[in-house]
Amino acid sequence: MSRQRMTRAEREQQILTVAEGLFSERGFLKATMDELAERVGVSKPVIYDYFGSKQGLLVAILTRARTDLHQMSVAAVKETDDAREGLRGALVAFFRFIEDHRQAWSVLNREASLLAGGAGEELESLRNQQADFIAGFLSGHGLTRDARAADMYAQIVVGAGERLALWLEDKPGVTAEEAADMMMTALWTGLGDPAA
Repeated sequence: MSRQRMTRAEREQQILTVAEGLFSERGFLKATMDELAERVGVSKPVIYDYFGSKQGLLVAILTRARTDLHQMSVAAVKETDDAREGLRGALVAFFRFIEDHRQAWSVLNREASLLAGGAGEELESLRNQQADFIAGFLSGHGLTRDARAADMYAQIVVGAGERLALWLEDKPGVTAEEAADMMMTALWTGLGDPAA
């Protein structure tokens, strides 16, 4: 039985997925490129050809996570014109993203090394992307008085979402919907009446 050859794009995704698992399991600093190459079934130079460095690989993992999260968030708010349901949908999408990308989330939140170089910038881009998305949603649905308030609320939503997601790491029985409902209970009183 012959093995089918992977395309470059397929191999890249395979490396990213295996690297997420390895970094989550061993930690970014302890994981080695030799071990990654062995798990993927390629030589170490192949991985360097794709990503340039271990740090480049981490940046690629974060970039893929940022893209996936944005796509999930956009899809979630397209489902409804109702502001409350749209915000809840965006929160459900975030918590589902955490469920579906538990390894990437673990890498994001456990590694102090992320703060250095391109990985730190990519992590901040992920946060800014979500904040911009939430601010646009809030403004677009008339839930804030001005752009400054929308930006502030968006930062609160993103920060609270991250903290709740960290808390959820030890609570496997809590669903994305339950987590979103917790956030909505805390948030909606403050966002529910922009005229107040």
